[in-house]
Amino acid sequence: MAIKDKLRILSTSGEPFTCRVEAAQLLAAELEKYRGHKTAIVGIPRGGVVIACEMAKILSADMDMILAHKLGAPYNSELAVGAVCEDGTHFVNESIAKHVGADEKYINQEKAVQLKEIARRVGLYRGILPKMPLAGRIVIATDDGVATGATMQAALWAIRKESPAAIILAVPVGPPDTIQRLAMDADETVCLKTPFDFMALGRFYLEFEQVEDEMMMAILEEESRRRNAQ
Repeated sequence: MAIKDKLRILSTSGEPFTCRVEAAQLLAAELEKYRGHKTAIVGIPRGGVVIACEMAKILSADMDMILAHKLGAPYNSELAVGAVCEDGTHFVNESIAKHVGADEKYINQEKAVQLKEIARRVGLYRGILPKMPLAGRIVIATDDGVATGATMQAALWAIRKESPAAIILAVPVGPPDTIQRLAMDADETVCLKTPFDFMALGRFYLEFEQVEDEMMMAILEEESRRRNAQ
């Protein structure tokens, strides 16, 4: 199937969302056909978990997270040269890595640092909400937006390893080229906005507060109660 046949972009507008909850509600409205417990909505911490939680409640779906961290560039940790997931799956953007001088030694060192932080989060988060098996399920992968797409790329690869029935990529906003590339690794992609002048993700939200561990744990505790009540 051609990318254009499995990719839906609703707008190229740069108008911001009010907050993550509004973005999640708009995404859920586009994914109504996946309502029900055969669907698992998986968010990338931390902002993506806020999105996933809201979507799961609306669609009566299960929610989980995939712990993935970007591999920061030398001297600029905010620029992603790649990403790594909790199972060790990693992605490296070779062109960016070469441009910023991130050689194999640097990538391995940065990967070790990020896996250590992921291990901390596994200990913190997974005790509240154990990992959900994804085999045979429809999995909606989400975040509050993508920029380089490195973290989502690694997440999609890690999800695919678990043999889901299908992977649906659903994000509120991202650059057109990034969305096109990520769509190659999903069975269906929905993106609400792909503005051509994409810069910092935060500019696409009027409210874009930092999601701290305390908020994350509250979300996971809520989802744990939902799971146990089913």
